[in-house]
Amino acid sequence: MEQIRILIADDHAVVREGTRQILEQEPDLMVVAEACDGEEAVNLAGNTKPNVAIIDIAMPRVDGIEATKQIKTLYPGIAVLILTAYDDEQFIFSLLEAGAAGYLLKSVRGRELIDAVRRVYAGESVLHPAIARKVLNRFVPGQGKPTRQAQVEVLSKREMDVLKLAAKGLSNQDIANALYLSLRTVQAHLGHIFNKLQVGSRTEAVVRAMKEGWVTLDDIS
Repeated sequence: MEQIRILIADDHAVVREGTRQILEQEPDLMVVAEACDGEEAVNLAGNTKPNVAIIDIAMPRVDGIEATKQIKTLYPGIAVLILTAYDDEQFIFSLLEAGAAGYLLKSVRGRELIDAVRRVYAGESVLHPAIARKVLNRFVPGQGKPTRQAQVEVLSKREMDVLKLAAKGLSNQDIANALYLSLRTVQAHLGHIFNKLQVGSRTEAVVRAMKEGWVTLDDIS
């Protein structure tokens, strides 16, 4: 069984221990490192090469926003999942702009966290649709603003079809059903999209598409 390698970064030891216990009950999840602050999280990300980094916002030395920025800059293949007590919209905007793949509150149940780790590893979003819409609205280009690079030069028509459905919050299986494709084909298309856009998750890909004007609010309504 392929294991998902996980880094946990939180300044509270009891939270790290509890999170590790929840995750390691699953045979496909393995915690490879724990960090007590953002600086240590960045260093451990380079040393241990996790697939998913679970990061809190409020940490000493380097906070979660800056740690996310550094990890995504240095190691873009690592999916960052925010697990925090803060639900302020400014934190959400800042973290998604920094490259986070998902955002969860610490009130979630263990099963939801496990599912979220698997989903961001698979390139899926774990944002609530209402939050996603509010966040994506922030990135709508101004009227008449030219895009930096035409979509047709970057993504194929089929890849854009997949990306627009991903922007609606559909799961990989739902996208496959909608486009009459196999699940493996959808996963392959998403992999190509991530590589072309140099991102690590659907959330990052959709935000990039919104910034470029390739996906509009009408597409995700």
